[in-house]
Amino acid sequence: MPLIRDNDLVAQDPWVRVDDGAALPEDGTPVIVSLGRWRAERETLDGRNGRLGVVLKAGDDAAELAGDLERLSLVALEFPKFSDGRAFSTARLLRGRYRFRGELRAVGNVMRDQLLFMHRCGFDAYEVARDDALEAWTGALSDFSAWYQTAADDRRTAAQQRGECAAPPLSQSRARIRANAAAASAPPAPAVSCCAGDWAY
Repeated sequence: MPLIRDNDLVAQDPWVRVDDGAALPEDGTPVIVSLGRWRAERETLDGRNGRLGVVLKAGDDAAELAGDLERLSLVALEFPKFSDGRAFSTARLLRGRYRFRGELRAVGNVMRDQLLFMHRCGFDAYEVARDDALEAWTGALSDFSAWYQTAADDRRTAAQQRGECAAPPLSQSRARIRANAAAASAPPAPAVSCCAGDWAY
């Protein structure tokens, strides 16, 4: 299956996906195993002379890999069908919360219409089941030119580009938080009665 990585088509993928129960290559070939196999054979896999990757299915919890990500060179996230977007959330967790910096690969039902959003969530490799994979990828990146939200790809939002929403310095933000907290804890001001004669025109 064609593989796109780092904005280019990979001629030969060095990674081999090894099914549960199948023998591991002995020549140091990089392998991708299931989360279940990683749980059961952690020490054996960690001791191999070769790079290691783990594939997570849509229902797998990324938190199970949180303490092992430094050992992994690749995490593959499976998209079982178009309507199942759980892998998008898992990608954001891996890149944002767990700071995974290895290869994040989209596998399974990877469709052209989702490529750009996968990229924004932190994916940098994609198994695309179509002959024009590179052309599809290049076209997907240009589908939109403006964004309203920040994401893992660090693109500037439309507001930031217009200069209307520059974030205040952190010290100002903290001062504002303290001022709001103080105002919320202060006793309410006494009610003042007035009549029309007190109004200034």
